Amino acid sequence: MKLVMAIFWGGLSAGTLDFIGACVSNASRGVTPLRIAQSVASGWLGATAFKGGYKTAAIGLTSHFLIAFGAATVYCLASRKLHWLLEHSWLSGALYGVVVFWFMQLVVLPLSAIAFKQNFSLPAVATGLLVHIFCVGLPIALIARWQAL
Repeated sequence: MKLVMAIFWGGLSAGTLDFIGACVSNASRGVTPLRIAQSVASGWLGATAFKGGYKTAAIGLTSHFLIAFGAATVYCLASRKLHWLLEHSWLSGALYGVVVFWFMQLVVLPLSAIAFKQNFSLPAVATGLLVHIFCVGLPIALIARWQAL
């Protein structure tokens, strides 16, 4: 039961914090939360995701949370075998955030139907790494440690 709770709370917190991080980091460019959710849906639907209004945004938000729960599941299952992930959760969580960021950038997005060009500029990469460290990796790792106690 603790494993299920760690996955649930880790996925929920990472999904929520990562989406907020994306909204905050893109707000200065006028990108709305609706558009961010649609951009996630474009991984499935391509450019038509931006014409689907709230329906495609819902697909994007659902997909976003499924990815977050997937990331939490991978970490929590790994932590059951690799105990140092729990013993050093601050370091392993930060490193996991980096791994998740690069996995998304170099594997998931290139294999998807995204309707935008990836941005590998230094500011974009630095922001993405910070968001994934503090909003994805660390919450998942710290919740996994908390649930293991």
